[in-house]
Amino acid sequence: MTNTPLRRSVAASVTASAVLAVLLAGCAAAPEEAAKPSPSTSSASSAGTEPARDTPDPEERQRMNEELIRAAWDNDVARARQLVRAGADVNYADDTQQSAYLIAASEGYVDLLDLTLRNGAEINAKDSYNGTALIRAAERGHADIVGRLVQARIDLDHVNNLGWTALHEAVVLGDDGPDAADTVRVLVAAGVDISIEAGRDGRTALEHAEERGFDAIVSTLRTASAEVADGDQQLLRAAASGDTDSAAAALRGGADLETRDGNRRTPLLLAVTDDHLETARLLVHLGADPDALDGQHDTPWLVTGVTGSVPMAELLLSVDPDLTVRNRYGGLSIIPASERGHADYVARVARTEIDVDHVNDLGWTALLEAVVLGEGSDRWQRVVRSLLENGADPSIADRDGVTPLKHARNRGFTEIARIIERSGG
Repeated sequence: MTNTPLRRSVAASVTASAVLAVLLAGCAAAPEEAAKPSPSTSSASSAGTEPARDTPDPEERQRMNEELIRAAWDNDVARARQLVRAGADVNYADDTQQSAYLIAASEGYVDLLDLTLRNGAEINAKDSYNGTALIRAAERGHADIVGRLVQARIDLDHVNNLGWTALHEAVVLGDDGPDAADTVRVLVAAGVDISIEAGRDGRTALEHAEERGFDAIVSTLRTASAEVADGDQQLLRAAASGDTDSAAAALRGGADLETRDGNRRTPLLLAVTDDHLETARLLVHLGADPDALDGQHDTPWLVTGVTGSVPMAELLLSVDPDLTVRNRYGGLSIIPASERGHADYVARVARTEIDVDHVNDLGWTALLEAVVLGEGSDRWQRVVRSLLENGADPSIADRDGVTPLKHARNRGFTEIARIIERSGG
């Protein structure tokens, strides 16, 4: 298997628990009750493996394996975890060659995929079409799973018994929507061979895309053919401007996913700063670090609190950013968001495990900043309401002993004062 430039650039920062897995055949039959075991040899790391209890007898293990398949189809992660701990095999395949691992990947069940990978899922397992997980993930437009499979070092250019690679399936069985376009960009950035001709008709992925009028995919594939002189600089420029095709081409040409500009900003931080969501998706799917600190102690996650972009926050939350990291003022992301009146952002992030009562270096909580530095209008009223509904303590005062309620009254913010009073503040 080819060791692509992208793989070399991200391999050191990727853990086995972060990489996802294999995709079920998109046109495979529904799961059967009866099943037969498959080999359980795995290329995935055993780090974080669920501790097995007593080794079950063959009949009991067969029952558990079949139940694991049912739990996988239901995305019942808690039950699947119990079964794996008891000795069920994540690589056990039913009569349609579906395993919990393959089901989780095909259906996009990320938590279940993580569970199977931690417990020996076979990265290069094949489905009934002799297709890899990458092929099936690409067919369904699961760009995030495709990215994780790339990080897991899956075979990029395997050809199934239909004569198609993952890139072919993304185009031939996909569409020109954002999911398919994202998937193709991830594959291109990973270094797939775009010149391979489909076994059935001898056409390349580009030719198929052109025939179907998939303009976004055509653009990506054509850009991928251009020469890259300085990959790192091209990637930084592309991230800052939101040129996702150029970013994919730069990564394909060997750019470092975590390269830095003169202010130590990574490509992901640059994309987040100007809210280039499409480019950020590419970088995140390939494993970009949401916690990479720049020269002024910002991270991609912290910057979402400044921009207030909920879609960007959702994207980064999908890869578990550090919610405790502090900016140069000692604040968490929810504090600048509250100051700026990013009501939708505060409502979303306040539901996470972030500390809504964190006090920054100025002695202010998010609630205090919303009142002291806000404008008292509807946006800030919504911020205050969200903070209080998610457990913010209205009794926490500033360094002078002034509470949010008193600040609201002093500033003439009548409605905010009422909201705080109703909360018991």
